[in-house]
Amino acid sequence: MEAQGLFGKFQETEQRGVVGHSVPSPAIDAVELARKLQEKAMCSICLDYFTDPVTTTCGHNFCRECIWLTWEKAKGKKGRRKRKGSFPCPKCSELSSQRNLRPNRLLTKVAEMAQQHPGLQSRDLCKVHQELLKLFCKDDQSPTCVVCRESREHRPLRVVPVEEAMQEHKLKLKEDIGRLREERVKTQKLQTREQLTLAKWQEKVEDWRRRILVEFEKLGVLLEEEQQRLLQALRQEEAHALEVLLLPGEDWSQREPRQMLQIDTCVHWRKNSVSVQYPETTPTMLRMVCRLPGQIDVLKTFREDVVPDPATAYPYLLLYESRQRHYLSTPPDGTPCSKDRFLAYPCAVGHQTFSSKRHYWEVGMNLTGDALWALGVCRDVSRKDRVLKSPKNGFWVVQLLFPTPITLTKPPSHMGVFLYFEAGEVSFYNVNSGSHLHTYTQSTFPGPPQPFFCLGAPKSGQMVISTVTLWVKG
Repeated sequence: MEAQGLFGKFQETEQRGVVGHSVPSPAIDAVELARKLQEKAMCSICLDYFTDPVTTTCGHNFCRECIWLTWEKAKGKKGRRKRKGSFPCPKCSELSSQRNLRPNRLLTKVAEMAQQHPGLQSRDLCKVHQELLKLFCKDDQSPTCVVCRESREHRPLRVVPVEEAMQEHKLKLKEDIGRLREERVKTQKLQTREQLTLAKWQEKVEDWRRRILVEFEKLGVLLEEEQQRLLQALRQEEAHALEVLLLPGEDWSQREPRQMLQIDTCVHWRKNSVSVQYPETTPTMLRMVCRLPGQIDVLKTFREDVVPDPATAYPYLLLYESRQRHYLSTPPDGTPCSKDRFLAYPCAVGHQTFSSKRHYWEVGMNLTGDALWALGVCRDVSRKDRVLKSPKNGFWVVQLLFPTPITLTKPPSHMGVFLYFEAGEVSFYNVNSGSHLHTYTQSTFPGPPQPFFCLGAPKSGQMVISTVTLWVKG
């Protein structure tokens, strides 16, 4: 039988290990042999692999169930059977008896092998024509069969044998692998270099960490020494003031009564000739200053670019922007002033209002000695009435010769203002000397404060805030 012969050849090629591989040879190709064996292992009725195959008298093979169902359908048709119990073969129409159906165990084994062998899986066949995928389309980058190549769809495309395409892909894959290996070597070198760079960077970070700890430790020692020096200076100033106030005199409470009477007689005739010398008035202003090393540098980390708002400026308070070289405000021309403008004093407030965090800004003070001025922060205050600039009225400022917690007889040339909203603090500093002047403290601010600037009469001088210069027009 043909199936038996094919099965023998298939076993022989399988033992030689060439099944599923293309080997140029005059003998039958292993894949083509597998293809033919697959055809012989399929039932012509159900078009699937044999299940319990049987052989008819004429020598054709079918699934037992398939041939029985076919003959059952033919029972009701007249004129088809020439003798009782016989039915025509579905392939050659030769009569065959049901009793003469012989089981074909060899074909059962062939069907099992055809189903299990990897070279005969459906992925090796064209889904449309059920032909072997012997060709490869370069344009579609997919395998195809001979029938597909002859179709209109594939006719204009580049098609080569699978073996040739496989060799090309092997060469390309080899080149790609070579490039990948080179890239891997480069990557390993880069990785090694980056690891060395990272190690050096970590060493630098650790070195700076040690430096910071050492420097802050030194700073702590310096601050402790400065604290002791300031406290000692304060004690000395206090002792000097007490020495001036408490004049030296005897303690009469320790004298005997007889001594007291004798002294009293002497005092009576001398009292008219004695003139009392009163001590000089002790100054209430302390001469010492509180200066912390590096404090201004720390405050500058919270620096804000504060700019006065021209819409709030007093009508005769001029604002000149030095960077853009033009006036931000002009003298009044008789038009009514807005409700935001200060009318009682030559004042202005900043554009910003602060409702959180820390903020620091500096003001240049180019003022005459007797010029009235005020600097600090304020809340939303009356801008038409004259009121005392105090925290009770919404002003936290330092100014000249007014009864506030801090008054200065001479303005610093450069002042710093530090606002800490959450702590309710406003602090003032002499930037040039680095000394602390005063700090207002309250539990909370009644509203968001904003920078406040105030000058006195014309020709009293200037304030410089960022790039804006303020002065009163004369």
